[in-house]
Amino acid sequence: MYETHFGLKEAPFSLTPNTHFYLDSQSHQNAFQTVRVALDSMEGFIKIVGEVGTGKTLLCRRLLNTLNEPYVTAYIPNPQLSPLELCLAVAEELGVIVDSSVGQHQLLKRINEKLVQHAAAGSQVVLVIDEAQAMPDATIESLRLLTNLETESRKLLQVVLFGQPELDGLLNQPHLRQLKQRITFQEYLKPLSSEQVSHYIQHRVSLAGYNGPNLFHPKAVRWIGRSSGGVPRLVNILAHKALLAAYGDGTRQVTGQHVRRAVKDTESARPLGWLQGVWA
Repeated sequence: MYETHFGLKEAPFSLTPNTHFYLDSQSHQNAFQTVRVALDSMEGFIKIVGEVGTGKTLLCRRLLNTLNEPYVTAYIPNPQLSPLELCLAVAEELGVIVDSSVGQHQLLKRINEKLVQHAAAGSQVVLVIDEAQAMPDATIESLRLLTNLETESRKLLQVVLFGQPELDGLLNQPHLRQLKQRITFQEYLKPLSSEQVSHYIQHRVSLAGYNGPNLFHPKAVRWIGRSSGGVPRLVNILAHKALLAAYGDGTRQVTGQHVRRAVKDTESARPLGWLQGVWA
């Protein structure tokens, strides 16, 4: 819509997770490195937790894009499944051909056979589950049974869980303590600092093809940072709406007033009155 007006090749603040725009902030870098170290160490369970909009899915996709040989990956983006459905989804991801009417015992046996084949070939199988807080209790128990599959010398399946803070509450239930005890590595994604928000905005507009003077006035950047609380998804929403406001005015730079209008139009942003008190 406004790309041509601002000299952009594409929209820089889309809400769709796109690894092209991935920014390795300190928090994301720490989480990514933790996962890679844990996988290299053959640890069974790894957990990455972050609030809504902090970039879990983007980090998840970056991980999947970088796990080349000897890794074999299985990805479950929506784990709100029954125990049998979870096993069927894992089987499908691993290329195990089974009839949908097969019982869970036989299904686990077939999955185990496939995992043994991968191990014999020197491969490490990694199951990545996004939105893990949506898993029903019974499905989490089924996940634990999957990770029981092992040879005398190694685990046959490693699991990386990405989820909102509700995942911690889920795993704190007494009947799920066996699985919680298996989580040996964990990281928490933090919001961006004010300096990181500035870098984040510049990073995205540059990758979108912008090469002119500051597209966002420094005051606009500060207001986006404060109003969003450093949550990347909210930064994207506010920056996008501010660009629309600037485009509507026919200007070439986003100002604080454009951000004010974006904040007023965004229910989840810190309210305009709060901004007026702090940034008068």
